[in-house]
Amino acid sequence: MAERSLRGRSIGAKSLESDEGVVLAARREVTYVCPEGHRTIVPFAIQASAPTTWVCHCGRTCVQENSEEDLLEAGKPKRSHYDMLLERRTEDELKKLLAERLEKHANGEDLLD
Repeated sequence: MAERSLRGRSIGAKSLESDEGVVLAARREVTYVCPEGHRTIVPFAIQASAPTTWVCHCGRTCVQENSEEDLLEAGKPKRSHYDMLLERRTEDELKKLLAERLEKHANGEDLLD
């Protein structure tokens, strides 16, 4: 068995390449900001186009700092679910629907009808 084993350097354990003479590409740093206030700095090659959004470590979507999209979102108020509901129905219609559903619930009827 000993006659078959390889002696000397362990195969695949270490690379024979070195970093000498390697020139890294020119880079630029792009900063992204998420709604939680986290700042993420991502390096990109100069010739690469940076995406307008990035996923933060907290899972939310970040936008480029001082980008047009960032400025648009800052000036645009967020619409709630209630605001969108009011675009489709009036308050009187909503009150009537609520009363019907509460009556069905009180009578034990199926609410999915």
